[in-house]
Amino acid sequence: MGNADSKLNFRKAVVQLTTKTQPVEASDDVFWDQFWVDSSTTVQDVFALVPAAEIRAVREESPSNLATLCYKAVERLVRGADSGCPSEKERQTVLNCTRLLTRILPYIFEDADWRGFFWSTIPGRAGEKQLEEICRPLAESLLLAIADLLFCPDFTIQSHKKNSPDTADDIRAIDSCEYIWEAGVGFAQAPPLNYLHDLNRTELLKLLLTCFSEAMYLPPSPENKVLNPWISFFCSTENRHALPLFTSLLNVVCAYDPVGYGIPYNHLLFSDYREQLVEQAVQILIVTLEHEAGSAASAGGPDNLFVNYLSRIHREEDLSFVLKGLARLLNNPLIQTYLPRSTKKIQFHQELLILFWKFCDFNKKFLFFVLKSSDVLDMLVPILFYLNDARADQSRLGLMHIGVFILLLLSGERNFGVRLNKPYALRVPMDIPVFTGTHADLLIVIFHKIISSGHQRLQPLFDCLLTIIVNISPYLKSLSMVAANKLLHLLEAFSTPWFLFSSPQNHHLVFFLLEVCNNIIQYQFDGNFNLVYAIIRKRSVFHQLANLPSDTASIQRALQKKKRTGISRTNSVENESMEGSRPAVPAEPGTLKASLEATPGIDKITEKSQVSQDGTMVTLPHSDSPHTSTKSGIAAGASDSESNSERDHKVSSWKAKLPLQTIMRLLQVLVPQVEKICIDKGLTDESEILKFLQHGTLVGLLPVPHPILIRKYQANAGTAMWFRTYIWGVIYLRNVDPPIWYDTDIRLFEIQRI
Repeated sequence: MGNADSKLNFRKAVVQLTTKTQPVEASDDVFWDQFWVDSSTTVQDVFALVPAAEIRAVREESPSNLATLCYKAVERLVRGADSGCPSEKERQTVLNCTRLLTRILPYIFEDADWRGFFWSTIPGRAGEKQLEEICRPLAESLLLAIADLLFCPDFTIQSHKKNSPDTADDIRAIDSCEYIWEAGVGFAQAPPLNYLHDLNRTELLKLLLTCFSEAMYLPPSPENKVLNPWISFFCSTENRHALPLFTSLLNVVCAYDPVGYGIPYNHLLFSDYREQLVEQAVQILIVTLEHEAGSAASAGGPDNLFVNYLSRIHREEDLSFVLKGLARLLNNPLIQTYLPRSTKKIQFHQELLILFWKFCDFNKKFLFFVLKSSDVLDMLVPILFYLNDARADQSRLGLMHIGVFILLLLSGERNFGVRLNKPYALRVPMDIPVFTGTHADLLIVIFHKIISSGHQRLQPLFDCLLTIIVNISPYLKSLSMVAANKLLHLLEAFSTPWFLFSSPQNHHLVFFLLEVCNNIIQYQFDGNFNLVYAIIRKRSVFHQLANLPSDTASIQRALQKKKRTGISRTNSVENESMEGSRPAVPAEPGTLKASLEATPGIDKITEKSQVSQDGTMVTLPHSDSPHTSTKSGIAAGASDSESNSERDHKVSSWKAKLPLQTIMRLLQVLVPQVEKICIDKGLTDESEILKFLQHGTLVGLLPVPHPILIRKYQANAGTAMWFRTYIWGVIYLRNVDPPIWYDTDIRLFEIQRI
């Protein structure tokens, strides 16, 4: 009954606040205490009992009352942080203030006139003892109080002292580095699990995330160099807990084991409070790891201490702990058991992929560590699984992009291509043909599936997908027949005249695929008899390309042919899919998705490097090669205003640059030999032809090998803005209980229904 009374009293206080036309004095503690001292309301209660319309009404009609409510709530948090919350009542007060501020802050941010409120100082009042830091902006006091409360004995950390009223830890004297929440990077002891501490940490982190979410209320702009002031302050030297908190968040995420003790259905019997904490921790990490361009050049590294600490992790055991933790969590949805739904499946894989991306981007030692062993394949397989699974679902377009961006970043390093030669022995059920081969084959088969059966909005990613295959191609020792046929099917589909002429960008895809074939023939001919055989079988594709008409009449005829949408699936025989796999399905109608910024074209997000004889890379200056694209991907249609003669000239120009010499020479040498064997021996069995090709050689017969070109990922303002909108879109959609930002005036992206 007490709880019902408590809710009623709280609701009465809210009604009083919204109906009072006169300002309530800040000194009227009897009135203000109703909101946090006399009640025990859950965060869900607070969201139900404080409706959006009423917060907006107070903001518009009694702004001084809303200002005082915020100020008093922050004051109570500061008081709790100073005292160390020794009593249960004080802890409850802190939690109530935390929940109330989580509810109110988005409505402060959505109004441009209020956005500066938390960055103003509250004047001291005569006759009252001022807060120790009253001259600080309210935002700073709030952030420092949250940081202190995250290392508060018996509230969010285990006290090291025997509990008695006389020995309550002095919170100011605590060295929080001794109270890191979990063993891992820089900390060896694992503190005992305490579900109450986990719950309290989760609530405080939810408030912290809400503080950082001011970014959602500013429209996207690539020129937006202004950093989030909440994040800048929290991750600065002003926060004495920055290092232990960064380490706590990282260790909690990377040490988490959702499968628990391996007991089937364990997750159905017990609430996993640690999972909620892990979700909030990984979300705090991905939004705080904001990097201001050029700051790394300053003597001490980036000013953002979270970025600074992440970039300096270097011990092998720490790098291994992070990589193994992320790989274990990303592989979690792939775990197969004989008992349906017996193991827990995590839902925060997008946040984990973003965290992995940030690690690779900010810490080159981590990137090289990932690539120096086959451990990178433990990351590759789940990424390919997610890409394949999400290819038909428009609400997961952001997931497709982050997966492809990670693989583009990795493919810029030689070791990635080399590692892909490891045989693929896992049998993760995926909706792809069964094949025997390497991890490179798996990647090519899944990329083919994305291009040939993904939804239309994936077209701008085709350039990226093929760039990844180009980057790894010089190192692929032996493609399977399945993968070789998939590559040739893509080339055949992209080489049809109507497709080539229907957009000024489409020929780039053919250039990429020819480059793949050339790299493999020139640098890995010996083991790639399957690809050579596929090229011989599809030789007509190359002859058609060599003889492609470029006069106006032929181009018009090609364009008038029926324009099929997407890539034709004819001539691509689909073998049976793996046992236990489910087909990729579109989003359920009504699914919410966050809009994304357009991604820059492949030429804007990569820079070309040439591999020297000794294996080192030399960056090449930007040039107008036939690959250089001005628009994002191939979504742009042929320009109507372009005259026929202009278009004919452009087609002739790129047609003359088609890199067909190596392949034509190969066909010239091998086709007569293969035909002769077939006639002489009456062969119809391709295994004999493959055996012949396996032992054939083209030494001295091919043109001089071209230098290997690698297109390395290069960050820019466009990708930075894309990441910001994507990250906050994920966070908006994942925080539904309570729905912190629902129905507020978000400006960074739009929420749309499928």
